[in-house]
Amino acid sequence: PGAGEVLIQVAACGVCHSDLHLARGEWDLLKPITKLPLVLGHEVTGTVTALGEGVEGLAVGDRVGVPWLHFTCGECEFCRAGRETLCGKQQITGCTVDGGFAEFIKAKAGHTAKLPDNLSFAEAAPLLCAGVTVYRAIKRSGIQPGERLVVFGIGGLGHLAVQIGKKLGLEVGAIDVAEDKLQLATECGADWTVNAATAATHKEVKARGGAHVALVTSGSKAAYETALRSLRRLGTLVIVGMTPEPIPLDIQAMLAGEYKIMASTVGTRQELQEVLQLAADGGIHCHYRTASLPEINQILDEMKNGNLVGRVVLTMDA
Repeated sequence: PGAGEVLIQVAACGVCHSDLHLARGEWDLLKPITKLPLVLGHEVTGTVTALGEGVEGLAVGDRVGVPWLHFTCGECEFCRAGRETLCGKQQITGCTVDGGFAEFIKAKAGHTAKLPDNLSFAEAAPLLCAGVTVYRAIKRSGIQPGERLVVFGIGGLGHLAVQIGKKLGLEVGAIDVAEDKLQLATECGADWTVNAATAATHKEVKARGGAHVALVTSGSKAAYETALRSLRRLGTLVIVGMTPEPIPLDIQAMLAGEYKIMASTVGTRQELQEVLQLAADGGIHCHYRTASLPEINQILDEMKNGNLVGRVVLTMDA
């Protein structure tokens, strides 16, 4: 490790849909800054094995996590305003620097999070991206206890969003096209579910009063179109899932309902600590299965085909 860095022996690393997009070169915005060749993985947990010069607050043997945000400058207007996710000098784990699909990783000490003692490496890994991303999105939406959150896409992010919504005192609806994922949503506490493959989703949601907030974690164009049609007046569409296709807007409907559209990306270091503590207190539990690193191509194929339920976490102990 260099100055200000730690060396971490990786114990586990979650597999995120972003890894698939990066592997396939599907994000034009990140193509110019993506490191090649690249080690993917940005939901990294493990043990500190060495400290670089000047590192304080961490020690060899500490159990830690490394999230998407590898580095932010701390000096720009966005960092000073508590919006470090918008830092123009940010570095990204598993994108601009090598990530955690590996036995060891280097990380910036100031952006490395200590893990609660009662969270295993595998349990904690998905919280470093999936968990903190939806936590921040729901918080920033401005939704209030008792209001209606509708989650479109019950995957690695969506099933955690359902749990966070219930923890915040919301009525939570879950939308997907797969019955096994809707069953997971029910197990996570969803008040009701709709299968978008067999029902007129927007009519079902409107019959329940419409969505105060529609949170789209899917990368599907159809999910966004349906979410917009499911909003109640003054409702908010929150963009989290990245779709490669443009999303059409019905301007007349937007004006008639005075809808709002906002986007939310990953989370800050403070928000990550809040999510880890929420999990440590038993407030949320990620549904996951473990796999070994040599299985990664098979896992990415399953992800591409929409066959994964919950999250897959790679473990390096083999």
